[in-house]
Amino acid sequence: MALIKSISGIRGTIGGRPGENLSPLDIVKFTAAFGGRILAHETDRPSARRGGRKKIVVGRDGRISGEMVSQLVVSTLIGMGLDVIDLGLSTTPTVELAVAGEKAAGGIIITASHNPKEWNALKLLNSDGEFISAEEGAAILGAAEREEIFFAPVERLGSYSVNTGWLQKHIDAIVRHPLVDVQSIQQKHYRIVIDAINSTGALFLPPLLRALGVEEVILLNEEINGRFAHNPEPLPENLSSLSATVQKSKASLGIAVDPDVDRLCFVCEDGSMFGEEYTLVAVADYVLSRRPGNTVSNMSSTKALKEITLKHGGAYYPSAVGEVNVVNTMKAVDAVIGGEGNGGIIVPDLHYGRDALIGIGLFLSALSYHKNGIRSFRARYPDYFISKNKIELQRGIDVPAIFDKIKKKYKNHPVNTDDGLKIEFDSDWVHLRTSNTEPIIRIYAESSFETTANNIATRLMQDIKEFI
Repeated sequence: MALIKSISGIRGTIGGRPGENLSPLDIVKFTAAFGGRILAHETDRPSARRGGRKKIVVGRDGRISGEMVSQLVVSTLIGMGLDVIDLGLSTTPTVELAVAGEKAAGGIIITASHNPKEWNALKLLNSDGEFISAEEGAAILGAAEREEIFFAPVERLGSYSVNTGWLQKHIDAIVRHPLVDVQSIQQKHYRIVIDAINSTGALFLPPLLRALGVEEVILLNEEINGRFAHNPEPLPENLSSLSATVQKSKASLGIAVDPDVDRLCFVCEDGSMFGEEYTLVAVADYVLSRRPGNTVSNMSSTKALKEITLKHGGAYYPSAVGEVNVVNTMKAVDAVIGGEGNGGIIVPDLHYGRDALIGIGLFLSALSYHKNGIRSFRARYPDYFISKNKIELQRGIDVPAIFDKIKKKYKNHPVNTDDGLKIEFDSDWVHLRTSNTEPIIRIYAESSFETTANNIATRLMQDIKEFI
């Protein structure tokens, strides 16, 4: 069906023809190209080696194809002479932490994030546990296409070890974080419903919440089988069961994550959505009240973060979409908090990666200082609405040419072309861009009014279809 190569990794549907989907041959080829780049980096710290060989951390989410892909990845890396530390079922942020903690030369996370069950992907990390740069990614793709792949002789094969201890290490790091107030959370006697979407959130979130002092946890979709009970993207239309359970059980709130636990959103006690865009806004407000500084989010995120940042005396900076772009901007402006409007929280003094687990710790800490429930907590923030839409792309469509025609049509409005096309309409905006993870054009529009945002998005979608 699809094979997508971007800053978000090598992603595709399982099965089909090599080169068109994520087939076993493609998995081996791209893994070997990554391994070759790791071996070529002689400047890596000596501690990234074990007995003269370099270490790679591997972990996966709960997808149906996860074990199969993991076996191919692990065997390929061992065949290149690399030592593999396998975390098994894990989360994206846990693997990121483990790469730095194990002093490894890199890491591979086997997950397609929010994509449906037929998808899987290889997310590639550098020795800091951060996503590789666009330049490094291009070099790996080039090596894979040219099949510049060399395997080790039998006496130099790598080793394999399993380390399941990073779940607890990750939780311990969150509990120790200076802005996570376990005592305050514990005093609120929360009852929380979790939608674990049949993936590793079921393994990580209950022990995290217990460590944070949450008394009662109700777990939905807890079987880790990758047969997602609903579309795994944590959007309102996919969370009806969570919403209903929160109301029925008289819970304090609900929590939803995506399959690899780097995106986070909340449901209020009345079943209404807190809003994934406001996960970052609420956490940033809490962090900035204790650590004044700058913030970063991508260009498709709500303007509410900028307003909160200015209120606290900091400066806000937008970045292109993609975690690596957000991280690069955060480092450049020394941001104290950042992330993406899809519920991705990046806390730099823990690690530079989207992390739903630290997001939960900080959000519950902030909520615990609020006298009333989460619904009234949400009322503290602006009530902007973002209309999120997409158009599927067929092969051969010239997206840059389409965007150029739209740019000319709206030439009398402020236009930003740093990442796709962002057009401002007074206090409203619309952002058009091709996805890093799916063969689609995303159309996001924000306004103070839901009808206005939907109308703007509809108008631009009609423009795109017309120019196609």
